Amino acid sequence: MRGRPVLTALSALALLFLLGPILLVVAIAFSSGDTVEFPPPGLSGKWFTKALAHQPFQDALITSALVAAGATALALLVGVPAALAIQRRRFRGRRAIEALFLSPAIVPELVLGFALFQQLMVTLRITALGALLIGHTVLLLPYAVRVTGASLAMADPALEEAGRGLGAGPLRTFLHITLPVMTPGIVSAAVLSFLTSFNNVPLSLLLNGPGVSTLPVEMLHYVEFSFDPVVAAVSTLLLVATVLVALVTERLVGFNKVFSK
Repeated sequence: MRGRPVLTALSALALLFLLGPILLVVAIAFSSGDTVEFPPPGLSGKWFTKALAHQPFQDALITSALVAAGATALALLVGVPAALAIQRRRFRGRRAIEALFLSPAIVPELVLGFALFQQLMVTLRITALGALLIGHTVLLLPYAVRVTGASLAMADPALEEAGRGLGAGPLRTFLHITLPVMTPGIVSAAVLSFLTSFNNVPLSLLLNGPGVSTLPVEMLHYVEFSFDPVVAAVSTLLLVATVLVALVTERLVGFNKVFSK
């Protein structure tokens, strides 16, 4: 950006604004002090050990993983056929149905969570774990429909027509032509859905119950009464895991195959 000092300065400021809080949390996670302070008085990895040994975090981690995996699977089971119908069929009300599937991404999560709490836990008396699973599935449907639909939109429908013209039945055409085309979108949707569910706070905060809490909610409860860098250590571990998952997914399928032509 030579000759553009203003643009360079604005870019650096934007980068600092985005990465500053992350770097601050990572620095605090390695602090040797007993409270959250910056700059840290020294470097230590003791808070990572304490975070990994904290039993409520371990239980919440299992709950978050189970809910994220289950909600992702359910969202894909519903969203992939819906995306296939929306992209490959022409029927009355198609746009309305697409808008319905994408609406959870538009409605504020606190509003969605409160509505689900009233219907699932108050009216239907569903357990907290069941409500979390249903609520996260609803939240993830836009990812399943939109991302897999994007991979289908970039594929040439003539390939499927050619397969059927050569004698392949609907199931064989789907398994050998449509499914391979959708695979990058399905994998990308699964990764994005899992990470979104795992890191969700607003919806999980309203749908948790006694003995059932996700890791982000448990971290929020922890900082209400403790001021040590344990939560910063957990956040750093989650950040590293998220980056690794994104890098592996990009290496295997490539997000550019889904989001760009």
